Amino acid sequence: MNNVSFSIQDGERLAIVGKTASGKSTLADLLVRLYDVTEGTIEISGTPIEKIDLDVLRQKVAYVPQDVFLFSDTIENNVKFGNSNASTEEVVQFAEYAAIKEDIESLPEGFNTKIGERGVTLSGGQKQRLSIARAFIKDPEIVILDDCLSAVDTNTEQKIMHHLDHTLKGKTAIIITHRIYSMLNFDKIIVLDKGQIIEMGTHEELMNIEGGHYEELYNQQKTAVLD
Repeated sequence: MNNVSFSIQDGERLAIVGKTASGKSTLADLLVRLYDVTEGTIEISGTPIEKIDLDVLRQKVAYVPQDVFLFSDTIENNVKFGNSNASTEEVVQFAEYAAIKEDIESLPEGFNTKIGERGVTLSGGQKQRLSIARAFIKDPEIVILDDCLSAVDTNTEQKIMHHLDHTLKGKTAIIITHRIYSMLNFDKIIVLDKGQIIEMGTHEELMNIEGGHYEELYNQQKTAVLD
């Protein structure tokens, strides 16, 4: 990536938006140290990320990527991978937050249903929602959602966003997406293009940039919904 500089305070919500191949997922990979930066630094509470023990970092951060990985095990155990000490009641609760509780309960064995390797027996949207439940049940300090609602329909997306607004309280949240979620109140929005930040501000500030990329993206999505 090119030089990308921004900061986010504890408890704030940051949205990173941009078109396909703008660098959004690369940024997510760097934030969870799937690989390290070759230039510049990423810091958490003033500490360079590479100096934080990887196990400690993974405990602090819940990351929901685009490409969800699930185990060949029961649905309950897949959710509990985020917190092995969680109770069955908590698993059900977080499944409801992720708007997948009804889908699971409609299966013959419910939460005891075994899914194939990588969740091949589930739809793309179901796998994404199961991954969201697994991330939030660990009660992380930092949440990174990387375009993790791309395979769900609009009604389900709105249900999840309603719960997210509650479950994200007090957490530092970074939501990386090509969509604009107007129902969530973000403290800051970054617009990426070709690995560079081209716009930054609140929703209102970005909408006031006449002819701006954010305004264009917002209007395109609004028109698509109306159609």
